This record gives sequence, structure tokens and C-alpha cells, in this order.
Amino acid sequence: MTEQLTVRLPRTLHQDLKRAASRMQRKPSEVVRLALRHFLYGPSPTAGAPTAADLIGSLESGVPDLAADHRRYVLESLGRGR
Repeated sequence: MTEQLTVRLPRTLHQDLKRAASRMQRKPSEVVRLALRHFLYGPSPTAGAPTAADLIGSLESGVPDLAADHRRYVLESLGRGR
């Protein structure tokens, strides 16, 4: 290793890291390097996740005026029919 980084961790995160390292039979520093590589170079958290634009109009409710009278339908579905 050519560079060194010091990171302060909350106690619970440090304990979780030690448990994970033990379970994986690796040093905590190896687990941190693996996690950092995954975070930096792995798939994006939103890769492949649908956006709102992808979902608009993708569901059929069978109710023709759902958008116009949505409050009534929501209240009825909650059983409070106000």
C-alpha cells in the first residue's frame, strides 16, 4: 500500500465492521477496501431503478376519474369516507 487514510467511525459501525471481518476471515482494512471499491466502481444505486417518468401511466386502476377525484377514493379505501 502506498497511501494511508485514517477514518473515524461510530462505535456501532466499528463493531459491525469487526464482526463482518471476522465472518469473512479478513482484516477490517480489507473489508473497508472491498466496500470502498464496490461503492466507487460497482453498479450505481439507481442503475436500472425506475424513475417517476417510467412509472407514469404504467398502472391501470380501472377507475376513469381517479386523478380528478383521488381524495374521495383514498378516504374510502381507508374506511373513513368523509
